[in-house]
Amino acid sequence: MDASAEPVQLIQQLDLKEYESLALAFLLESGRTTAPTVAEATGIPKPRVYGVLDSLADDGFIKVIPGRPKEYQPKPPETILERATENRRQEFEDYRNEIGALRGEFLDTFRPLYERADEDLTPTAELFHVVDVGEPSETETRRLYNEAESAVYVITNSFAYFESVEPAVSAALNRGVDVSVLFLDPQHLPEEKAAVQGDIVERLSEEYPSVQFRFSEERLPWRGTFVDPSMEYETGEALFLVEEPDVPNHKRQAAITENGSFVAGMKRHFDLIWEHESIGSAHRQ
Repeated sequence: MDASAEPVQLIQQLDLKEYESLALAFLLESGRTTAPTVAEATGIPKPRVYGVLDSLADDGFIKVIPGRPKEYQPKPPETILERATENRRQEFEDYRNEIGALRGEFLDTFRPLYERADEDLTPTAELFHVVDVGEPSETETRRLYNEAESAVYVITNSFAYFESVEPAVSAALNRGVDVSVLFLDPQHLPEEKAAVQGDIVERLSEEYPSVQFRFSEERLPWRGTFVDPSMEYETGEALFLVEEPDVPNHKRQAAITENGSFVAGMKRHFDLIWEHESIGSAHRQ
């Protein structure tokens, strides 16, 4: 087969190399076949064709049929697109984790240099900046989990966005980070949100038993996530929003701060509610 340029160019947009694109285009048109046939039809050198096909199999675009000789069969086009998306997502997650691992050394090296260079120009540091509520705030929340070194604290009504941040929560727990969640008692929630909260609590109990959670008996004035607070006011970062019942989420903004004093104050507020104004799941009616 002399694969036409258009199919090969389409496949190359999945970040495949030339030989991989040629081989996959041929397989999609011809179906199950052997490596020598692929090499002969596409012009891929025979010493290279097995490596090319193994790479496509590793990416989840084709499957290998054992035998003598082995055969290779393409997966459906829909599956190929799904795998391409998942491969890119996993590459991004791996990269984000690498950046997270680099954070300590990077900040230790460059923050003092930056602060010395900027101290004459900036008399006071910016206390807050804001992001829109929704995907931007969820992205920042995932970042907090990914960068947390010791502890994450959450104040939430129902934790309805848990699915969006779950991979980051799981990664933080695997690194040994403590996660504590303070829910609003469901008696203060509409029936629909209380049901969502119940599902999330059940998942946490079954799948992430190391997560601690309690239920605030009083309404919560703000909700959000903060990480690594220090009573010496040296560390900590937070994302939070105040309760505005009459304002829809798509019109709201969340505040982000790296001010250690402010985050320490948030931790004191969290501890007071946790210890004196909340109950565990076993005591809920």
